[in-house]
Amino acid sequence: MAHDDSETDHRRRRDPDTRHQRHKKKRSRERSSARPASGSEGTSQGTGQRLSMNALAQLNEYNTRNIKPEPPKERERKPKRDRSRKPEYTAVDAEYDPPRRSRRASRDYGQSEGEYSAPKRERRRKEKYQDGDRGYESRGYESRGHESRDREERRQRRRQRNAETEDEEEIANEKGKRHRKKDRRIVSGAIVEEGRAIPAMRGGATSKHSSYDSYDSIAKEKSTSGFEFKQYWGNRKKKRWIIAGIALVLLIIIIAVAVTVSKKNSSNSNADKSSLSGVSEDSIPVAARGTYLDPFTWYDTTDLNVTYTNETVGDLPIMGLFTDWDDSKAANDKVPAIEKSWDYTKTPARGVNLGGWLSLEPFITPSLFNYDSRLGIIDEYTLCSHLGPKTAASTLEKHYATFVTEQTFQEIQAAGLDHVRIPYSYWAVQTYDNDPYVFRTSWRYLLRGIEWARKYGLRVNLDLHGLPGSQNGWNHSGRQGVVNWLNGTNGDLNSQRSLDVHDRLSKFFAQDRYKNIVTFYGLANEPRMVSLSADAVISWTTQAFNLVRKNGVNANIVFGDGFMGLANWQGKLTGMDGLVLDVHQYVIFNNDQIVYTHQKKVQYACNGWTEQTEQSMDTSTGFGPTMFAEWSQADTDCAQYLTNVGWGNRWTGTYDSGNVSTQALSPLCPTKDSSCTCDGANADPGQYSSAYKQFLKMFAEAQMVSFEKGWGWWYWTWDTESAPQWSYKQGLAAGILPSKAYDKDFNCDSDVPDFSGLSETY
Repeated sequence: MAHDDSETDHRRRRDPDTRHQRHKKKRSRERSSARPASGSEGTSQGTGQRLSMNALAQLNEYNTRNIKPEPPKERERKPKRDRSRKPEYTAVDAEYDPPRRSRRASRDYGQSEGEYSAPKRERRRKEKYQDGDRGYESRGYESRGHESRDREERRQRRRQRNAETEDEEEIANEKGKRHRKKDRRIVSGAIVEEGRAIPAMRGGATSKHSSYDSYDSIAKEKSTSGFEFKQYWGNRKKKRWIIAGIALVLLIIIIAVAVTVSKKNSSNSNADKSSLSGVSEDSIPVAARGTYLDPFTWYDTTDLNVTYTNETVGDLPIMGLFTDWDDSKAANDKVPAIEKSWDYTKTPARGVNLGGWLSLEPFITPSLFNYDSRLGIIDEYTLCSHLGPKTAASTLEKHYATFVTEQTFQEIQAAGLDHVRIPYSYWAVQTYDNDPYVFRTSWRYLLRGIEWARKYGLRVNLDLHGLPGSQNGWNHSGRQGVVNWLNGTNGDLNSQRSLDVHDRLSKFFAQDRYKNIVTFYGLANEPRMVSLSADAVISWTTQAFNLVRKNGVNANIVFGDGFMGLANWQGKLTGMDGLVLDVHQYVIFNNDQIVYTHQKKVQYACNGWTEQTEQSMDTSTGFGPTMFAEWSQADTDCAQYLTNVGWGNRWTGTYDSGNVSTQALSPLCPTKDSSCTCDGANADPGQYSSAYKQFLKMFAEAQMVSFEKGWGWWYWTWDTESAPQWSYKQGLAAGILPSKAYDKDFNCDSDVPDFSGLSETY
């Protein structure tokens, strides 16, 4: 913090221990009026430090001054008996650096006990050891000037000092005379940039608050010392150093830019990839430059059409798309090509989610949410608010470009999967009010993702994961907290906004290029029915279905069960051809089911979920067409941030949701005691025992069998940063998922082992 130097009378005093150490060195250094060293000053040796451009400018300003020095004024000297025999030192907080106060009149110097009296006392002490062969003794700095010396010796020394002062005044007043400088310690760049270095330090930079801001000051400093000054470097030499420093900085910048551009060009040099090398920035209209339509602002242009266009369909841009597409690919030889029809009553979907990509979820990418908990960064809303528009845009686009790539789709196909579910949120289309979300950037990556899925024969399930107002109040909806969709003061407003979003989306995806590949169109992911009116949700779903169909989308339209219970959907939303109920099955988010043993979890997947699926598929006992778009093989809720940032988990009894009906403040692993631990579940899969691997694979395959009694399944999710039991990719590598999704070892047609050798505490 800056302070005006006229508003404080603080004088800095040097630390006695520091003086003692410095006077032990052969090259004595006089530190007239030096400030007490802060933590950074005290440790800096000058190595690896460089001046910023601001500091270099400050240095140049000092060197080019043409201020005539003023002769030092005679200081009033007090009799020795009246002087303090040992200066008092004031402790100074290293974190606080008050500015120097303005100079006092010369008549006050003799009375000062601050920074100007210290050099005078120091000079006398140094002079006592300057003559003779003794040098500085280990305790010489604290000695008091030997009182055994007679008056004659003191008179001789006084005459010597007066003679030196007169000589130095002549030197200070000679115009054009080179000034000498004493040995100087190296000054770190941070000290110089802050203006806390004095001219006697190497580099010569100074602060505007410093009393050493002219040649007059150098003369005064010399008058207080009995040591010889070395010659100051000439301005010319210093200018050369400054110019050389600037040239070096520019050279480094040029090299860095060249390397970056080179890497960018090399990554896009493939003939099948888009490149900006043949595109002129002049082809971008001035009004569009720097916007999301400007390809020169895109983090990644791989497989994107970089020819500028502002064309839209349904008021949504077609940016990045090429005019041609090919639907002739099939994911594998067990399923039809994209251009051919798919009967889900006979061939269930086997797919995976790209969770945490275009709609952030803390447990999937915890590195994006690694902040001090006191900042309250718990979801995409608070993250973007904290980062600010520019940093949020750059941070999230880098995530979009790197978390999912073309290789992702290639690996999904190689795993024997045939569908991919892509969650995205409403800010890909529109933002409202003071939304901090990154607008429209994810839209380009969604469109490219669909094209990559097409390339590998994968059909797409479009999932609108976050709606205006939040349909469930969970972090993956964008904003954790209150449900303001169809609920609360702005419930109706957000209901209409959600319909407006679907109006634009459905017009866009009604294009011919999407008629074959987009086979499922989601309306709202996981509406939280316990917090909403069932009638309001059903009414909104009816409006949305009719709107999407009117705009030309022929894909299956998906609505969420809202955790209301499958049997409760029987007889509702009837007569809507192609409407499909989406169910998400997990045992670990249920306090009554997470306590199941390993054997019972597998049995429940085989029997309980199979029974529920068959009931839901029958219109006499359930809704009808039913799909399972989320599930995992995790048998605990131990993954970091899985239950929200900072909420703990049920497994070890640390789940503090603030809701008495859902919280778990005592362990809920099968043993329900202090032996419950997350260490095993959160360990690297390479450390899993063979018994644990057997269980995890059997549990996964049991769920696949059950969900294939319906219209199929989508595993949640393809990849995570640190939660392997939620990553299909990592499960494959660990051998806890079948190498091909359509080729399972366990089909619920044999007995489930008791896993007696496997601990139930993890």
